Amino acid sequence: MKIRQLSVFLENRPGRLSALCQTLAEAGVNLATLTLAETGEFGLLRLITPDADKARMVVELAGYAATITEVVALQVPDRPGGLASVLRVLEAHGISVEYMYAFAMRAGGDAVMVFRFDDMDRALSVLQAAGVNVFKPVDLFGD
Repeated sequence: MKIRQLSVFLENRPGRLSALCQTLAEAGVNLATLTLAETGEFGLLRLITPDADKARMVVELAGYAATITEVVALQVPDRPGGLASVLRVLEAHGISVEYMYAFAMRAGGDAVMVFRFDDMDRALSVLQAAGVNVFKPVDLFGD
């Protein structure tokens, strides 16, 4: 199942990330996980929250550029080679990972990783056929 992720573009200046996080906090938006990448003069903040639509509205009203994309959260064995075993399944089917990052929780002792693939639907089909646990939003956030 796909999960909605909010991507926000931030100027690479002191205080911009703090201001955005404060804006989200004041609106009652909880951040489940995030990653920040530098791209020169700007940073790209990718975050997952239980309410992506509310988060997008809040950041856009505050003057930030934002988009929503779909990602997948997978259960990855927390052992040497756990991630490699998942990546081999994808490689065998010619599916590329565009990016990935860790989720801020653990399920059943295993890692939870967020992935964006070049072909999301095909990746989901291949992973599920291989027995990889694909999380639903309710698995991550509850009701």
